[in-house]
Amino acid sequence: MLDINLIRTNSDKVKEGVQRKKIDPKLVDKFLRLDDEWRIKTKAIDELLAEQNAVSREMSKNQSQDLLSKAQLLKQRIGDIEAERDSLSVKRDDLLNKLPNLPFDNVPVGKDETENKVLKKVGEKNNFKFKPQDYLTLGEKLKIINVKKATEIAGSRFGYIMGDAALLEFALVQLAFDILGKEGFLPVVPPVMITPEVYKEMGRLAAEQKEDKYFLPKDELYLVGSAEHTVGPLGRGEVFEESSLPRRYAGFSTCFRREAGSYGKDTKGILRVHQFDKVEMYSFAKPEDSEKEHRFLLGMQEKLVSALKLPYRIVEICTGDMGWTDARQFDVETWLPGQGENGEYRETHSCSNTTDFQTRGINAKYETKEGKKEFLHALNATAFAIGRMLIAIIENYQTEKGEIEVPEALRDYLGKNVIKKRL
Repeated sequence: MLDINLIRTNSDKVKEGVQRKKIDPKLVDKFLRLDDEWRIKTKAIDELLAEQNAVSREMSKNQSQDLLSKAQLLKQRIGDIEAERDSLSVKRDDLLNKLPNLPFDNVPVGKDETENKVLKKVGEKNNFKFKPQDYLTLGEKLKIINVKKATEIAGSRFGYIMGDAALLEFALVQLAFDILGKEGFLPVVPPVMITPEVYKEMGRLAAEQKEDKYFLPKDELYLVGSAEHTVGPLGRGEVFEESSLPRRYAGFSTCFRREAGSYGKDTKGILRVHQFDKVEMYSFAKPEDSEKEHRFLLGMQEKLVSALKLPYRIVEICTGDMGWTDARQFDVETWLPGQGENGEYRETHSCSNTTDFQTRGINAKYETKEGKKEFLHALNATAFAIGRMLIAIIENYQTEKGEIEVPEALRDYLGKNVIKKRL
């Protein structure tokens, strides 16, 4: 959630920020009107409570009928106004939930993904001497991907990852943990379910995000869309020592998404599915260090992709395309030679600085050397979204024989150099 004091004291900045994220700035004015009413009610309650305390002190000396009647009237009046204030609080919080995190001032302004900014390209594209095939064609021929049977069993946007592709998944997970472990990331396998209360605190049930989540009404639980969603709450209600920061986690989980709003996009294969596995980085940092930490996480993403020797580019996401909780977002887009007519860059990693937007919700703080308790900044970044990395490896490392060379960084984990069709 946004800082309420920031909305009160600098509403123009907030209105400008939310508008850059395509949210109606009039919501800020509506919030302020409700907040004013809430503050008036709160002040009235405080004054009545003070009067009630004074009456109680008098009654300790004199149990007159007049004082008793006054005490009863005060109690009734306080109860009535508290009910009004509670109703206003619910409406106010609902509006607050409709306001996204504010983008930094120097984030590129744009309406959608077409106005994202390419920062750099890294790596040489493979100069195939044959027409490269797409991953699904290769995966089906090698019998390592089976979406037909998955559709029969679970419906569309599911796939079986089989044989050497399954082994390749766990090789990717181990590589990620080995690289991240050297940088102080704590490995975590978190719950894949979360309560509505905590999910809301993480800012992940606002606006259209809620429609993308799987909810189990009988159990009052959501399935998570990323390890971030349950790794972040490790800091819920905690106060970290300043000397322990940054606090870095590497979470592995299965993720679940409806892919709401993506109907008609990537309906075949395993690029955009309802269930996938991912290793996610999550970091708590001091506010003055969060931009530095953001660049560090982006650097770790580059290190991971470079370990696989895959061509990629870094993209800064514009205000109209960035995530709800983000103040700044970068994407890593990996080259997929089997996509489209002549290959395409496709998003495989995202990297976000959510500043104090999530930490305010979960009340995650740190204690300064002076003894003050301040809100942390939280950041998240993809290490490996397994399905998409399998796609990138299959397409970039395919051979003219229709086999897949195993990237050198994964050979020891997998125990082989080439993935061939099983008899």
